[in-house]
Amino acid sequence: MFPSIPSVAPGTWRYARFPLVAAVVFAVLWPPLALACLAATVGVYWFHRDPERSPPPTGVVSPADGRVSVVRTEGQRVRVAVFMNVTDVHINRAPAAGTVTSVEHTPGGHLPAFSKKSDRNERVTVEFEEYELTLIAGTVARRVYPYVAAGDELDRGERLGHISFSSRADVLLPPEYDRSDIRVEEGQHVRAGETVIAAR
Repeated sequence: MFPSIPSVAPGTWRYARFPLVAAVVFAVLWPPLALACLAATVGVYWFHRDPERSPPPTGVVSPADGRVSVVRTEGQRVRVAVFMNVTDVHINRAPAAGTVTSVEHTPGGHLPAFSKKSDRNERVTVEFEEYELTLIAGTVARRVYPYVAAGDELDRGERLGHISFSSRADVLLPPEYDRSDIRVEEGQHVRAGETVIAAR
């Protein structure tokens, strides 16, 4: 009879509690500001929404919702990057099945995630046996939250972390993939865990 509360990323409450408390305080002192604080609380929960996804049976899938910002060859490997803006779902998912070999946090700045200077931004690199995924914080994104650790085995499309507010996710594909295997182009909108970005 009642609508269910949508799933949200772990730790959402740490961001939502401040505007919610402020809404309670201002409900007595200044109701219009209380409404604004309540709207901010709803916005935080909406931003951290965690919808279910249905991964395809084959192919490398996008690790993030957003638009493809980079498709380039680096030596013998191909990199595909997806930029997430504030309206996209920010739950990140495993592009392919595999075992995590390491999770490394690198501190850094918070420049726009779509710029070349973002190479110096805060990031978390999740190494798999066959490929590498890097979650990069942006100007608004201030924290990267991985859910996985070395030794974890993930299925294609399984949740592995989230970034609070706008950001970027880069996939360095397995060595056997080349540019002819890419199934997306720069500017294309993709969905985490569902859109195939590369297939053989």
